[in-house]
Amino acid sequence: MRVIVVDDSVIIREGLRRLLDLDGHVVASLLAHPDDLAGAVTAEAPDAVILDIRMPPTYTDEGLVTAISLRRTRPDLAILLLSQYAVPEYATRLLEGGARGTGYLLKERILYPQQLSQALHRLADGGTVIDPDVVGELLAATQRADPLDRLTGRERDVLQLMAEGLSDRGIAERLYLSVNTVGTHIRGIFQKLGLPSGAVDNRRVLAVLAYLQHR
Repeated sequence: MRVIVVDDSVIIREGLRRLLDLDGHVVASLLAHPDDLAGAVTAEAPDAVILDIRMPPTYTDEGLVTAISLRRTRPDLAILLLSQYAVPEYATRLLEGGARGTGYLLKERILYPQQLSQALHRLADGGTVIDPDVVGELLAATQRADPLDRLTGRERDVLQLMAEGLSDRGIAERLYLSVNTVGTHIRGIFQKLGLPSGAVDNRRVLAVLAYLQHR
């Protein structure tokens, strides 16, 4: 897999290069500033981009803003955001920008090449990777009434299987329903959870996050 790494710390950049090299990936470019990423993506045609959330000039959310912008122009690209901090707001903003092929992990999760590769391959396959600590922070920050109370028993069953990663067909086979019936239940889940209209993949991930927060 061809990968571009963006981090203002030379130690982190070189550490990621070593991890990627050890697992057979090709590091197409190492960048210190997010402003250089768009040109590098055009020139290097990477399969994935790894970038820090907090980078110059303000060291707040430059990496996140860059990832959201890149997602709009390159929906096929695997994008993995790394941070030292578990910030629920970052996860929400990232997923709203497009969930498919998008990840947010704490840097401590990728200390070994295999862990990093597993995340990248999942993203390249169109999956989503959210750090468990981020999900935990989302849960701790939730003070609202349980939105899952609005779901029927069957809708809860469908949502649970969505959280396990099953496709509509997989859910249908598990629950002995038609695919069309599963689709109806999923639309009901989206409506009852108050999820905004948009890409189906994005709404599925937001629904799963709601399930993980309130189960």
